[in-house]
Amino acid sequence: MKLFQTLKNKIMAFAEIFKDSNDYNEKTIIGFISFAVMILVMIADVITGWVGKDLVVNEFIYNSFLFVTLG
Repeated sequence: MKLFQTLKNKIMAFAEIFKDSNDYNEKTIIGFISFAVMILVMIADVITGWVGKDLVVNEFIYNSFLFVTLG
């Protein structure tokens, strides 16, 4: 029962992020996630290049993450 209560509290705490009055900066969170995705794609690109295969990343998708990160 205590596990259920702990899980419920964590879910409710996560829901607090989406309320109008919270202590989180949503722009920072989204920017960090976008930056992390860009880093993961670049690491995958380096690894696939090292193996000898090309990793095809659509330029439109990469630029979208770039603009979200810089914005």
